[in-house]
Amino acid sequence: MLSDKFEVKTIINGKHYTRTVEPRWSLCDFLRDELNLTGTHVGCEQGACGSCTVLVDGLPVRSCLMIAPQADGVEIETVEGLAHPNGELSVLQSAFRESHGLQCGFCTPGVLMTIKAFLNDNPEPDEQEIRLALSGNICRCTGYQHMVDAVRLAAHKVRQNDGARCIDSSGRECNG
Repeated sequence: MLSDKFEVKTIINGKHYTRTVEPRWSLCDFLRDELNLTGTHVGCEQGACGSCTVLVDGLPVRSCLMIAPQADGVEIETVEGLAHPNGELSVLQSAFRESHGLQCGFCTPGVLMTIKAFLNDNPEPDEQEIRLALSGNICRCTGYQHMVDAVRLAAHKVRQNDGARCIDSSGRECNG
């Protein structure tokens, strides 16, 4: 007989979790309802809008399309993991604030996680590459230009290391 529930052991934002989950739960449901990580937003629930994007083993994933049992043994980062423990914003978050790259904020968590992975792979993007990276995230407020500016600013700060932190190969910020 098949089990009605699954044990999931995962690391989320650097913290180890072990939980029993329903097989029908999406990763988004698990994050929001079981762990109270409500920064991951639920939009279309069909994978089209990008608002629920999180990083799974460093790659952007639509958490509404991944079932919670698939989180067993993986490392997940949500938007809550971007800021420093003392509350200081990450380079990426600061760049979005400085460039007015958000308005209502609903799409922002998914955009930030998508762009974090993008900048880790492409630290010197041009405008076309940035727009392509943003194309999987629907925003009804910004018109995207400020987001493009924010990504440029974040990339510049990381490259120049002008007092900002860099992003290492695992996607974590580092000094120097």
